[in-house]
Amino acid sequence: MNQQNQAFFTPFTLPNGVELKNRIVMAPMTNFSSNPDGSVTDAEVNYYARRSGGVSMVITACTNVTPNGKGFHGEFAGDTDEMIPSLKRIATAIKEQGAKAILQIFHGGRMCPPELVPNGELVSASDVPAQRGGVSTEEPDVKPRALKEVEVEEIIHAFGETTRRAVEAGYDGVEIHGANGYLIQQFFSPHSNRREDQYGGSLEKRMTFPLAIVDEVKKVVKEHAPADFIVGYRFSPEEPETPGITMGDTLKLVDTLADKGLDYLHVSLGEFFSTPRRGVEDLNKTRMNYLLETINQRVPLIGVGSIYTAEDARKAFETGVPLLALGRELIIDPDWVQKVAEGKEAEIVTEIDKSKQQELVIPDPLWNAIINTPGWFPGVS
Repeated sequence: MNQQNQAFFTPFTLPNGVELKNRIVMAPMTNFSSNPDGSVTDAEVNYYARRSGGVSMVITACTNVTPNGKGFHGEFAGDTDEMIPSLKRIATAIKEQGAKAILQIFHGGRMCPPELVPNGELVSASDVPAQRGGVSTEEPDVKPRALKEVEVEEIIHAFGETTRRAVEAGYDGVEIHGANGYLIQQFFSPHSNRREDQYGGSLEKRMTFPLAIVDEVKKVVKEHAPADFIVGYRFSPEEPETPGITMGDTLKLVDTLADKGLDYLHVSLGEFFSTPRRGVEDLNKTRMNYLLETINQRVPLIGVGSIYTAEDARKAFETGVPLLALGRELIIDPDWVQKVAEGKEAEIVTEIDKSKQQELVIPDPLWNAIINTPGWFPGVS
């Protein structure tokens, strides 16, 4: 192994005492490949198994905690106890390869396709349509309905129930998906949250829903899980909308989350070294540097964002981030970690090979999405 890469392969101990065998994690990525009823497919299980041999921890694609939170076609479900055997298949496949299995739990809110939710009714913090990425972006007459307070409480409870199912299905932990414009972020954002009750208004009030979910998940873990069950939280640093989440807003959220007894925080970034849009004094300092300073080693931070080569990873680790997630790169080259460990980093593949779907063990729905979305993956134009 190249000695410069030795740091990737030192073990890392999470706050709850769990030791990760190395510093590389598989990022959560939607794969569109489950059955229509929300159960997992053989292709999906094989896809995870193929990518779990080198990394220390695999964070799954998101799973919805309620029927009206299903955000993607081909998403596997975690909203009923009937789904526990299905959920277990992925946990088992990951763990058999030596990685920790983390179930990402979420609610899509206003970003859900109407055809996937009961009565086609989209719900959110308020009745504000999405400006980008959701069906209401293209169809302004499709507005989400503001959740009633009792429904908000039911969804908080549902995050706890899906956490219990993750425990029963044999997962090593859960990741609360508070990023990428979905329901938890919709409550934190001044764009999507115009409420005037306890869940909206000031920045502190807009934190109420995310923090209540963290508390509920931790309560369920204390009641139902072993002491080494992992709880993480993923967040997006900023929104382009006005009003929208600023880097300054996120630093206040992260400062609060860092004292919540979580096992890690996980930023969602397209580019690891990206810089802030607004909300902080120095727009030339990277978002990662701001986050690491704010957290100040109170909780581990997982960094991510266009890390393709071992050199990319080395540069990322030089910032002081303790853990690094690879997403698209592990789809392109499932043996990335093993190649670096064996001193074969020159053999790492960094562009998708359109002739190797079977060898890469990529399910048809995900493969079709990759090759039909120019610019999403290197090698697809």
